[in-house]
Amino acid sequence: MRDLTPLEARVLAVLVEKEATVPDSYPLSVNALASGCNQKTARDPVMNVSEAEILAALDELRSLHLVNTVIGSRVVRYEHNGARALGVPGAGLAILTQLMLRGPQTAAELRANTERLHRFADVSSVEGFLDELAGRERAMVVRLPKAPGAREARWAHLLCGPVASVAEAQALPARDEEVALLRAEVAELRSLVMRLAGELGVSL
Repeated sequence: MRDLTPLEARVLAVLVEKEATVPDSYPLSVNALASGCNQKTARDPVMNVSEAEILAALDELRSLHLVNTVIGSRVVRYEHNGARALGVPGAGLAILTQLMLRGPQTAAELRANTERLHRFADVSSVEGFLDELAGRERAMVVRLPKAPGAREARWAHLLCGPVASVAEAQALPARDEEVALLRAEVAELRSLVMRLAGELGVSL
């Protein structure tokens, strides 16, 4: 499966969320999806997308078998097929859904935020599913480098591709090594200049 766009991920996550939180309104119309995607609370980042953009995202998600169209009412409605299409259990889908909706979170935050989608016994249960999702042939989540002063590391989903902060963190050791080499070269050149100045009787 290809990487999802941020909007496709948001649409999929809203369908999963609303199935659990407002079952009487599920499957969702495009109008209800727009409200869920543009919601100001429990969303990171906050979006402002049109129904036309959501329809385009739905078409793409249908082609990936992540979303189905439900016919039979006056308004066309949509339901997700996330667990089957992604090959994850309900607990794993709950974790991915919250990461798509709210951005990177710690295991403890995920346990609290997934309460209405899946009830985890404890934080270690969440960590177990995170490790399973991260250990797949194509990893679905990644543990982010711990932020300065943070007690716990956060996790991010990879359904939209690599996370920038991880790539930056992986580049840091190579950057540090390059800086060290440059400093060594500068010190060597400084020593050479001082020696030549001494031989020529030039004061620096």
